[in-house]
Amino acid sequence: MSFQVDKYARQAAPVRYDDLDLTTAFRDQPLSDDTLRVLRYMCDIESHTICYLRDVLVTPSHTDPEVTTFLTMWNYEEYWHGEVLADVLAAHGIATGDDHVRQLRVRQGWRDRLAPIRQSLLANLIGDDFVATHMSWGAVNEWLTHAGYTRLSQIEKHPVLTEVLSRIATQETRHIAFYATQARERLARSSRARRLTRLALSKAWQPVGANVMPRAEVRHLLRHLLGGSDGAKEARRIDARIDTLPGLEGLHLVRGRIAKLLPAA
Repeated sequence: MSFQVDKYARQAAPVRYDDLDLTTAFRDQPLSDDTLRVLRYMCDIESHTICYLRDVLVTPSHTDPEVTTFLTMWNYEEYWHGEVLADVLAAHGIATGDDHVRQLRVRQGWRDRLAPIRQSLLANLIGDDFVATHMSWGAVNEWLTHAGYTRLSQIEKHPVLTEVLSRIATQETRHIAFYATQARERLARSSRARRLTRLALSKAWQPVGANVMPRAEVRHLLRHLLGGSDGAKEARRIDARIDTLPGLEGLHLVRGRIAKLLPAA
């Protein structure tokens, strides 16, 4: 069944958490420092989604009404993911808010200011086949994000955190469905799109947030969520999903990036 963008647009909504008493739950059973550090990373990246959207709207993706409808609602839901994670952090006395978000964006410097220009030039030279790369990249990122929320629930085993992350992950599942459906369809009908996408992912893809967050935070997140035997199994599952996209078989993308980013023990 194809993804119904109009139905998704009507159903998109903030992730609900007003029925959860975060203050009491985390006062009585606070989260570990390692998990809070990961949540801070996740919160920062969810709040940075609008900057990613800025960059893709100067590419051929903006000409497709289905894609732009999805991206509008996707960004809306991602904003609220950042808000609920900020409230979990606030329950532990960790400040977020506008000043923190502003500092995150400002510290990107000239690289961030030039990003939409560079992306626009490259993507528009490629043309419509770029959209296949965009959709494939989005699918990989959403698979990794969903796995991250699931793994964090398994590791921390906090009932309220698990409920929060489960609700976020449910929305991420819909995001995966759109990106993966679009990617499969676009890759299947263009050999050029398959070649370009494979090249782009193999040369430039990094774990979600790796181009925004300090390298130490990226490594901590990967160790915490994808380290050990259980984490390695999850990484293999994500790579197996990437293998289902036409032309992307055998990339070993996630495991390969983890190996590069985490020094051998």
